[in-house]
Amino acid sequence: MDVCVIGAGYVGLVTSACLAYFGNNVIAVDADERRLLSLKSGKSPFYEPGLDQFIGECSANGTLEFSSNLGDAVKRSEIIFIAVGTPAKSDGEPDLSQVVAAAKAIGAALDCEKRRIVVNKSTVPVGSGNWVEMLVSQGLQTVQTVPARSARSQGPSFVVVSNPEFLREGSAISDSLYPDRVVVGSGDEEAIARMRELYCPILEQNFVAPACVPRPDYICDAPFVVTDLASAEMIKYSANAFLGMKISFANEISGLCEKVGADILQVMHGIGLDKRIGSKFLSAGVGWGGSCFGKDINALIDVAREYNCQTALLESTMAVNKRQRLTVITKLQEELKIIKGRTIGLMGLSFKPNTDDLRDAPSLSIADKLLKMGAEVKAYDPVSMEICARLHPGLEIGYCSSLEDLASGCDGLVLVTEWEQFRHPDWKEIAVAMRRPLIIDGRNFLSEKSLIASGFVYRGVGR
Repeated sequence: MDVCVIGAGYVGLVTSACLAYFGNNVIAVDADERRLLSLKSGKSPFYEPGLDQFIGECSANGTLEFSSNLGDAVKRSEIIFIAVGTPAKSDGEPDLSQVVAAAKAIGAALDCEKRRIVVNKSTVPVGSGNWVEMLVSQGLQTVQTVPARSARSQGPSFVVVSNPEFLREGSAISDSLYPDRVVVGSGDEEAIARMRELYCPILEQNFVAPACVPRPDYICDAPFVVTDLASAEMIKYSANAFLGMKISFANEISGLCEKVGADILQVMHGIGLDKRIGSKFLSAGVGWGGSCFGKDINALIDVAREYNCQTALLESTMAVNKRQRLTVITKLQEELKIIKGRTIGLMGLSFKPNTDDLRDAPSLSIADKLLKMGAEVKAYDPVSMEICARLHPGLEIGYCSSLEDLASGCDGLVLVTEWEQFRHPDWKEIAVAMRRPLIIDGRNFLSEKSLIASGFVYRGVGR
C-alpha cells in the first residue's frame, strides 16, 4: 500500500519503518529539515535500540523515504497517518496545534484520485475523531470553489479512523512488530478492511523477523480489536492510566511496608502471581516519568471535568507519583542528616533505561530539590547527558564520564535509572572513591547483599 506518516518523531518514525519493512511504500513527512537530514543519512534523531539499523535497511530497500512535502506525500498515498506530537501545556492539557495543522494540510492536499483513510495515531482526547474530520473538511474548503455545504459531497472522499499506539520507549520496534493488540476505531467497513489488510503481517505474524528484533517464542498472532472512534481513543488513555495506577499503588504500599517491616519486593511478587493482577508495573521506586502517563492521565481528568465526572482515583495516582519522587531525598536526610554542602551523585537521568528521553524524568525533580537544599549534584547517564545539558542549561549539575568518576568525592549515590551498566560494577572500587559509601537504590535494582559486602550503607524503597 501507499502510506504517508505525518510526523517523524518517536511514534511516527517507528510506525513508518515497521510498515515499510512489510513492503509498503511509506513516506515519512516532517517539517524539521535538520531531523530529515539526519534521517536521510540513516541516523535517528533520538536514541532507540536497533532503530538506526532498522530505518537504514528500509531506506536501502526503497520502501521508506523522508520528505518535507506534505502535499505531495498525501496525493501519493491511500492511508495517511497523523503521528505528530501532542505535548502537555503548562496547565496539563495536551497541545493539539500540530494535529490541527496536519489535519488542515491533509484536507488542502486531497484530490479525487482515490478515497483516503486518515488515521489518528497521535494520542488525542476522546472525541477527536469527529474533530479531525471537521479539520480535514475545513482544509478541503480552503481550496474548493463550490459552496461549503456541498464541498464534502462533491470533493475528495476520506474517512477518519483511530489507531492508538501502545509503544514503550526502549522497546518500540518490538512493541510495533509483536503487539498485544491492534486497535482500530471506525464505523466504516471499507476502512476497517483496509486497515486489517495493512496490519495483516502483524496480525498473522507471517513475516520474517528482522535480525535486530527477533520474534519472541510466545508470539504467534495479534488480536485485531475493532471499536467505534471514541472507544478506541478511550482505550489508549485508560491503558496508560491503569499502568500508572499500578505503579502508584506499589509505591503507596512501599511506604507502609517500611513502617511495618515488610519487604515490598516480596509483597509485590506475592500479589503479582495472582493472574487477576499480574506482576508487571508493580515495581516500587521513584515513580514513573516520560511523555505518556502523566500527560494522558491529566487529559483523561480534563475530559472528565468537562462532563462533571469524578476521577478521585486518577487524581490520587498523580499525587502519589509526585510525592514518591522525593522519597529518596528523605532517605538521604535520614542517613546524612544535613544535605547542605553534601555532594550527591545521580546514577541515570533518562526517565527509563534504553532511551535518552528526559520528559518528566524523576531525575530532574530530584536534582532540582537537592540543588535548592544546597547540595552539589553530579550525574552520569550512558546516553542522555548531552541532551540534558542542552535542554536544561539552568540545571547546575556536573556531568561525569563514568560511574567511577561520579562516585569520586560523593557523600551519597542515588540510583534513578536502572541502566544495565549499573548492575554489576566494581562496588569496592566505587566505595573507596566516595567520601561516604552510601547508596539510595531508587528502583530496587541493585544487589543489597553485594553492596553491603562492599562496605556500602544501602537503602532501597519499601524494604
